[in-house]
Amino acid sequence: MKKVSIIGLGWLGEATGLFLQRQGYQVLGSSTRPEKVEILRKRGLDAIHFALSPAPEGTEYSRLFDSEILVVTLPPRSRQGDGELYLQQLASLRELIAGSSVKQLTFISSTGIYSNENKVVPYTEEEVSESTSGNSVLYQAEALMASSSSYQLTVLRMGGLMGADRIPGIYFSGKEQVVGHTRVNFIHQKDAVRMIVWVIDQGLWNQTFNGVAPEHPLRREVYAKNSDTLGILPPASYQEAADEKEGRWISSEKIRATGFTFDFPNPLDFTYAARP
Repeated sequence: MKKVSIIGLGWLGEATGLFLQRQGYQVLGSSTRPEKVEILRKRGLDAIHFALSPAPEGTEYSRLFDSEILVVTLPPRSRQGDGELYLQQLASLRELIAGSSVKQLTFISSTGIYSNENKVVPYTEEEVSESTSGNSVLYQAEALMASSSSYQLTVLRMGGLMGADRIPGIYFSGKEQVVGHTRVNFIHQKDAVRMIVWVIDQGLWNQTFNGVAPEHPLRREVYAKNSDTLGILPPASYQEAADEKEGRWISSEKIRATGFTFDFPNPLDFTYAARP
C-alpha cells in the first residue's frame, strides 16, 4: 500500500485524502488547528497537528515525511502582507523534505500566476516568467519548490475552486456593479481532487499542469444559472463592458492530453452540496 502525506487538510486537501483512501492509499494529513485534528479523525482521516510559523510546530509531524509521495495544499490565503511569510513557510517545508523519504511532490499553485493581460488565445503552462507573472509571490513559490533535487515535483495551477459548498453566485448575490462580462476559469472540487490523484496514479512527475474546466462561460451566465437552479438572489446590477469575453482564458489542454477527462467540463453544469 502506497503512503501519501497531505500538508493541509483544508477544503481541497481533506477531499483529496478521503478519495485517496478509497483508492487504496494509506493517507496521513495535517491541520494547522489542533481542534480540527480530532474532527478529521472522526471523519476517517489519520491527521496530526502541523504548522509553519515559519518554523515547524506540531506533534509527531516527522511522520508526514515518512511517505514517498507528498501533496502540498497550502492555500493562497496563507500568504500575508507581501507574501514573505508564505515563502518562508515553503522554505522551511523544503528543508524538512530534504533527506526524508519523500520522492515525489505535488504542489498546488494557482492560475493567478498568469498575467492579467487579455489575450485572444488561452494561456498555457509555458507562458509565465518572472517579468510577466501576474503574481510574483506565486512565481517565487513555484521556483522555490522546484529548486530542490531531492524530489520530483509536479505543479498543479488550479483555477477558481468551486463545487460542494462553494457557490460562485453566493459571493455576489444582490451586489451592485458586479463584473459579469469576463470569462471564468473555474474547476469543480471533484475534478481538482481527481486531477491530483491522476498525477499520482499515472506518475506524471516533473511537469506543470493547469487545473481549469475546458469551457469558460461568462461570469454573469454562471451567476444567472446559480440563481435559477439554487434560488440565489442574482447581482443587482452589472458593470458596463466595451467588449464581451474579456479577461484571462486558461487552457487545460495539457492535462487532457495525458488522458484525463473532466466530470464537470462546463461551470454552468457544476453541482453543489448545499447552500451555506
